[in-house]
Amino acid sequence: MAALLALITALLLGLTPLAAQAAMPLAALPAPEGGSYRCDGEPLVALYDNGAVDAGGIPNTSAGTVPGAVVVLQWRDQTLALPRTNNAGPPSYSDGRWWWSPADPEHPEFRQRRGGISRYACDREP
Repeated sequence: MAALLALITALLLGLTPLAAQAAMPLAALPAPEGGSYRCDGEPLVALYDNGAVDAGGIPNTSAGTVPGAVVVLQWRDQTLALPRTNNAGPPSYSDGRWWWSPADPEHPEFRQRRGGISRYACDREP
């Protein structure tokens, strides 16, 4: 019984920082970097976040991102959270269905795999 109580106490103490962060007002959280685009004729917002990744020794660090970073895309009434891939070269993000690569920040690549591959032309908005 004492072991169970110790485990529950340890779990509760470990959750305290998460609860404090969740209670923090959004304005106090660091704003992720991002950009506004027009993809397939419709507005898209991309927000990048390296998250809480401690990646000092990861060899595939490129353009300030590491595997574990994410991009959140808001497009066509959808919100897509795509993790950074471990592909060599410029950063890209994919969940296996959607793929985003800002290798050319003015014209990022945006694709969807569903049966075949659909490509959506994207341009940065001024």
